[in-house]
Amino acid sequence: MYVKRCVVLVGIGISQSNPYNVSLNPKVQLNNYGRQSFFGVQGYGDSFQNNSPYLLFDEKIIRKMISENPEIKKILSEYKIPVVVNMKELEELKTQHCQDTVDIAVNIARNLPPALRQQIDIKNLKDGALLHDFGKVMIPPEILNKPGELTPEEHRIMDLHTELGYQLLKYTGINQDVLKLVRYHHDSDYPDINLQIISLADKYSALTEKRVYKDKMTPKQALTTIYGDVKEGKVDQILFAALVKSLQQQQSPQIVNKY
Repeated sequence: MYVKRCVVLVGIGISQSNPYNVSLNPKVQLNNYGRQSFFGVQGYGDSFQNNSPYLLFDEKIIRKMISENPEIKKILSEYKIPVVVNMKELEELKTQHCQDTVDIAVNIARNLPPALRQQIDIKNLKDGALLHDFGKVMIPPEILNKPGELTPEEHRIMDLHTELGYQLLKYTGINQDVLKLVRYHHDSDYPDINLQIISLADKYSALTEKRVYKDKMTPKQALTTIYGDVKEGKVDQILFAALVKSLQQQQSPQIVNKY
Protein backbone atom coordinates (compact mmCIF):
# COMPACT_ATOMS: atom_id res chain seq x y z
CA MET A 1 0.00 0.00 0.00
CA TYR A 2 2.77 2.42 0.93
CA VAL A 3 4.77 1.84 -2.26
CA LYS A 4 1.70 2.18 -4.44
CA ARG A 5 0.63 5.42 -2.80
CA CYS A 6 4.13 6.86 -3.16
CA VAL A 7 4.08 6.12 -6.88
CA VAL A 8 0.82 8.03 -7.15
CA LEU A 9 2.34 11.01 -5.33
CA VAL A 10 5.44 11.11 -7.49
CA GLY A 11 3.30 11.06 -10.61
CA ILE A 12 1.28 14.11 -9.66
CA GLY A 13 1.79 17.42 -11.36
CA ILE A 14 4.91 16.57 -13.36
CA SER A 15 6.44 19.87 -14.43
CA GLN A 16 5.76 20.67 -18.06
CA SER A 17 5.64 23.92 -19.98
CA ASN A 18 1.92 23.40 -20.53
CA PRO A 19 0.74 20.45 -18.40
CA TYR A 20 -2.93 21.23 -18.97
CA ASN A 21 -2.71 21.09 -22.77
CA VAL A 22 -4.77 24.25 -23.20
CA SER A 23 -4.24 27.67 -24.75
CA LEU A 24 -2.09 29.92 -22.62
CA ASN A 25 -3.83 33.00 -23.98
CA PRO A 26 -7.24 32.68 -22.35
CA LYS A 27 -9.98 35.26 -22.51
CA VAL A 28 -9.80 37.35 -19.36
CA GLN A 29 -12.80 39.03 -17.79
CA LEU A 30 -13.67 40.47 -14.41
CA ASN A 31 -16.26 38.43 -12.57
CA ASN A 32 -18.90 39.83 -10.25
CA TYR A 33 -16.46 39.75 -7.36
CA GLY A 34 -13.94 42.00 -9.08
CA ARG A 35 -11.50 39.17 -9.74
CA GLN A 36 -10.01 38.07 -13.01
CA SER A 37 -11.63 34.96 -14.44
CA PHE A 38 -9.80 32.75 -16.92
CA PHE A 39 -12.44 31.02 -18.98
CA GLY A 40 -11.83 27.56 -20.39
CA VAL A 41 -8.58 27.08 -18.48
CA GLN A 42 -8.01 24.85 -15.49
CA GLY A 43 -5.03 25.49 -13.29
CA TYR A 44 -3.93 28.59 -15.19
CA GLY A 45 -2.46 31.46 -13.19
CA ASP A 46 -2.54 32.12 -9.47
CA SER A 47 -5.81 31.57 -7.66
CA PHE A 48 -7.56 34.86 -6.94
CA GLN A 49 -4.90 36.46 -9.15
CA ASN A 50 -3.70 39.50 -7.19
CA ASN A 51 -6.56 39.42 -4.71
CA SER A 52 -6.31 37.96 -1.25
CA PRO A 53 -8.62 35.02 -0.45
CA TYR A 54 -9.21 36.69 2.90
CA LEU A 55 -11.46 39.16 1.06
CA LEU A 56 -14.00 36.39 0.57
CA PHE A 57 -14.64 36.21 4.31
CA ASP A 58 -17.26 38.94 4.04
CA GLU A 59 -20.98 38.53 4.72
CA LYS A 60 -22.14 40.64 1.77
CA ILE A 61 -19.96 38.67 -0.61
CA ILE A 62 -21.14 35.36 0.84
CA ARG A 63 -24.80 36.35 0.48
CA LYS A 64 -24.04 37.23 -3.14
CA MET A 65 -22.54 33.77 -3.60
CA ILE A 66 -25.75 32.23 -2.27
CA SER A 67 -28.03 34.33 -4.45
CA GLU A 68 -26.08 33.51 -7.62
CA ASN A 69 -25.98 29.74 -7.17
CA PRO A 70 -29.39 28.05 -6.76
CA GLU A 71 -27.64 24.74 -6.07
CA ILE A 72 -26.81 25.99 -2.57
CA LYS A 73 -30.42 26.51 -1.53
CA LYS A 74 -31.31 23.18 -3.16
CA ILE A 75 -28.78 21.35 -0.98
CA LEU A 76 -29.98 23.13 2.15
CA SER A 77 -33.61 22.41 1.30
CA GLU A 78 -32.94 18.68 0.87
CA TYR A 79 -31.64 18.53 4.43
CA LYS A 80 -34.18 21.04 5.79
CA ILE A 81 -31.39 23.42 6.79
CA PRO A 82 -32.27 27.11 7.06
CA VAL A 83 -30.24 29.62 5.04
CA VAL A 84 -27.97 30.94 7.76
CA VAL A 85 -24.69 32.83 7.32
CA ASN A 86 -22.72 32.07 10.47
CA MET A 87 -20.07 34.78 10.27
CA LYS A 88 -18.96 34.39 13.90
CA GLU A 89 -17.94 30.80 13.24
CA LEU A 90 -16.31 31.68 9.92
CA GLU A 91 -14.27 34.49 11.45
CA GLU A 92 -13.01 32.13 14.15
CA LEU A 93 -12.11 29.53 11.53
CA LYS A 94 -10.25 32.13 9.45
CA THR A 95 -8.08 33.33 12.30
CA GLN A 96 -7.64 30.01 14.11
CA HIS A 97 -8.13 26.56 12.57
CA CYS A 98 -7.89 27.53 8.89
CA GLN A 99 -4.84 29.72 9.40
CA ASP A 100 -3.27 26.98 11.48
CA THR A 101 -3.95 24.52 8.66
CA VAL A 102 -2.23 26.87 6.19
CA ASP A 103 0.88 27.07 8.38
CA ILE A 104 1.04 23.32 8.97
CA ALA A 105 0.48 22.52 5.28
CA VAL A 106 3.25 24.88 4.20
CA ASN A 107 5.66 23.37 6.73
CA ILE A 108 4.83 19.86 5.51
CA ALA A 109 5.50 20.92 1.93
CA ARG A 110 8.83 22.50 2.88
CA ASN A 111 10.00 19.27 4.48
CA LEU A 112 9.18 16.94 1.60
CA PRO A 113 11.94 15.38 -0.50
CA PRO A 114 12.92 17.69 -3.39
CA ALA A 115 11.30 15.48 -6.03
CA LEU A 116 7.92 15.93 -4.35
CA ARG A 117 8.43 19.48 -3.13
CA GLN A 118 8.91 20.78 -6.66
CA GLN A 119 5.46 19.43 -7.57
CA ILE A 120 3.68 21.54 -4.96
CA ASP A 121 1.76 24.60 -6.11
CA ILE A 122 2.33 26.63 -2.94
CA LYS A 123 -0.23 29.32 -3.87
CA ASN A 124 -2.96 26.75 -4.44
CA LEU A 125 -1.90 24.92 -1.29
CA LYS A 126 -2.23 28.06 0.85
CA ASP A 127 -5.53 29.10 -0.72
CA GLY A 128 -7.02 25.63 -0.44
CA ALA A 129 -5.92 25.28 3.19
CA LEU A 130 -7.38 28.67 4.10
CA LEU A 131 -10.70 27.98 2.36
CA HIS A 132 -11.10 24.26 3.10
CA ASP A 133 -13.78 24.79 5.77
CA PHE A 134 -15.44 27.79 4.11
CA GLY A 135 -18.70 25.85 3.75
CA LYS A 136 -19.10 25.67 7.52
CA VAL A 137 -20.47 29.21 7.33
CA MET A 138 -23.78 27.54 6.38
CA ILE A 139 -23.78 24.68 8.89
CA PRO A 140 -26.17 25.39 11.79
CA PRO A 141 -24.24 26.52 14.90
CA GLU A 142 -26.07 24.01 17.08
CA ILE A 143 -24.46 21.23 15.05
CA LEU A 144 -21.04 22.85 14.66
CA ASN A 145 -20.78 23.52 18.38
CA LYS A 146 -22.72 20.61 19.80
CA PRO A 147 -20.95 19.53 23.02
CA GLY A 148 -22.00 15.89 22.68
CA GLU A 149 -21.78 13.26 19.98
CA LEU A 150 -23.47 14.01 16.66
CA THR A 151 -26.37 11.86 15.49
CA PRO A 152 -26.05 10.13 12.08
CA GLU A 153 -28.24 12.85 10.53
CA GLU A 154 -26.12 15.59 12.11
CA HIS A 155 -23.00 13.91 10.76
CA ARG A 156 -24.49 13.99 7.27
CA ILE A 157 -25.24 17.70 7.63
CA MET A 158 -21.75 18.39 8.96
CA ASP A 159 -20.24 16.54 6.01
CA LEU A 160 -22.07 18.92 3.66
CA HIS A 161 -19.56 21.66 4.40
CA THR A 162 -17.21 20.41 1.69
CA GLU A 163 -19.88 20.58 -1.02
CA LEU A 164 -21.29 23.84 0.32
CA GLY A 165 -17.82 25.39 0.32
CA TYR A 166 -17.32 24.31 -3.28
CA GLN A 167 -20.70 25.68 -4.36
CA LEU A 168 -20.18 28.98 -2.54
CA LEU A 169 -16.80 29.56 -4.17
CA LYS A 170 -17.69 28.11 -7.56
CA TYR A 171 -18.36 31.38 -9.38
CA THR A 172 -15.85 33.64 -7.65
CA GLY A 173 -13.04 33.18 -10.17
CA ILE A 174 -11.09 30.71 -8.06
CA ASN A 175 -9.26 28.23 -10.25
CA GLN A 176 -10.44 24.66 -10.49
CA ASP A 177 -7.47 23.22 -8.63
CA VAL A 178 -8.29 25.20 -5.48
CA LEU A 179 -12.00 24.36 -5.80
CA LYS A 180 -11.06 20.66 -5.86
CA LEU A 181 -9.03 21.10 -2.68
CA VAL A 182 -12.06 22.59 -0.94
CA ARG A 183 -14.45 19.96 -2.25
CA TYR A 184 -12.36 16.86 -1.58
CA HIS A 185 -10.20 17.72 1.43
CA HIS A 186 -11.76 14.88 3.44
CA ASP A 187 -11.05 12.35 0.67
CA SER A 188 -7.59 11.07 1.60
CA ASP A 189 -7.51 8.79 -1.44
CA TYR A 190 -7.90 11.64 -3.93
CA PRO A 191 -4.75 11.55 -6.13
CA ASP A 192 -3.53 15.09 -5.52
CA ILE A 193 -0.51 15.80 -3.34
CA ASN A 194 -1.75 19.29 -2.41
CA LEU A 195 -5.02 17.81 -1.22
CA GLN A 196 -3.35 15.05 0.79
CA ILE A 197 -1.14 17.63 2.50
CA ILE A 198 -4.19 19.75 3.41
CA SER A 199 -6.03 16.69 4.67
CA LEU A 200 -3.12 15.80 6.95
CA ALA A 201 -2.63 19.39 8.14
CA ASP A 202 -6.36 19.72 8.80
CA LYS A 203 -6.38 16.59 10.94
CA TYR A 204 -3.31 17.53 12.97
CA SER A 205 -4.71 21.01 13.60
CA ALA A 206 -8.10 19.64 14.65
CA LEU A 207 -6.55 17.13 17.04
CA THR A 208 -4.34 19.70 18.75
CA GLU A 209 -6.97 22.37 19.32
CA LYS A 210 -9.63 22.46 22.01
CA ARG A 211 -13.22 22.33 20.82
CA VAL A 212 -16.49 22.41 22.67
CA TYR A 213 -16.85 18.65 22.31
CA LYS A 214 -13.26 17.62 23.09
CA ASP A 215 -10.01 18.58 24.79
CA LYS A 216 -6.93 19.27 22.74
CA MET A 217 -4.24 16.63 22.29
CA THR A 218 -0.55 17.17 22.83
CA PRO A 219 1.60 17.02 19.66
CA LYS A 220 2.78 13.54 20.63
CA GLN A 221 -0.78 12.30 21.20
CA ALA A 222 -1.89 13.72 17.86
CA LEU A 223 1.04 12.11 16.04
CA THR A 224 0.29 8.78 17.69
CA THR A 225 -3.30 9.00 16.44
CA ILE A 226 -2.24 9.91 12.92
CA TYR A 227 0.44 7.21 12.92
CA GLY A 228 -2.42 4.73 13.29
CA ASP A 229 -3.77 6.07 9.99
CA VAL A 230 -0.33 5.65 8.43
CA LYS A 231 -0.24 1.98 9.41
CA GLU A 232 -3.70 1.52 7.88
CA GLY A 233 -2.60 3.14 4.64
CA LYS A 234 -4.82 6.20 5.09
CA VAL A 235 -1.92 8.65 5.35
CA ASP A 236 1.20 8.44 3.23
CA GLN A 237 4.43 7.77 5.17
CA ILE A 238 6.36 10.43 3.26
CA LEU A 239 3.85 13.13 4.19
CA PHE A 240 3.78 11.95 7.79
CA ALA A 241 7.57 12.05 7.96
CA ALA A 242 7.49 15.63 6.64
CA LEU A 243 4.98 16.58 9.35
CA VAL A 244 7.16 15.02 12.04
CA LYS A 245 10.26 16.78 10.71
CA SER A 246 8.49 20.13 10.68
CA LEU A 247 7.44 19.67 14.31
CA GLN A 248 10.95 18.69 15.30
CA GLN A 249 12.15 21.99 13.88
CA GLN A 250 9.62 23.95 15.91
CA GLN A 251 9.48 22.02 19.17
CA SER A 252 11.55 19.79 21.40
CA PRO A 253 12.68 16.77 19.32
CA GLN A 254 11.94 14.26 22.06
CA ILE A 255 8.17 14.70 21.62
CA VAL A 256 8.38 13.02 18.23
CA ASN A 257 11.51 10.86 18.44
CA LYS A 258 9.36 7.74 18.50
CA TYR A 259 8.56 8.23 14.84
